[in-house]
Amino acid sequence: MAVCIRLARHGRKKLPFYRLVVADSRSPRDGRFIEKIGHYNPLRDPAEIAVDEERALYWLKAGAKASDTARSILVKAGVWSKFEESAKAGQL
Repeated sequence: MAVCIRLARHGRKKLPFYRLVVADSRSPRDGRFIEKIGHYNPLRDPAEIAVDEERALYWLKAGAKASDTARSILVKAGVWSKFEESAKAGQL
């Protein structure tokens, strides 16, 4: 099973709200997911980003691939740099 970290869209028409989820790569965008690890609200000023760092690092170390958008959110939250530091230190 290929696991990925990606966004699932919620909210109504023209008012998007996204959840950062860990899901099987074969499941649909808004379908079944394994775990919710955060959320992203682009309509707030500034955009609201909340990520459970501990769980995000766990899934990244377990081999989950982040989508491009999810990776940019993880970079803004500071999780991606912690993951790269642990990868360079050989803690994977």
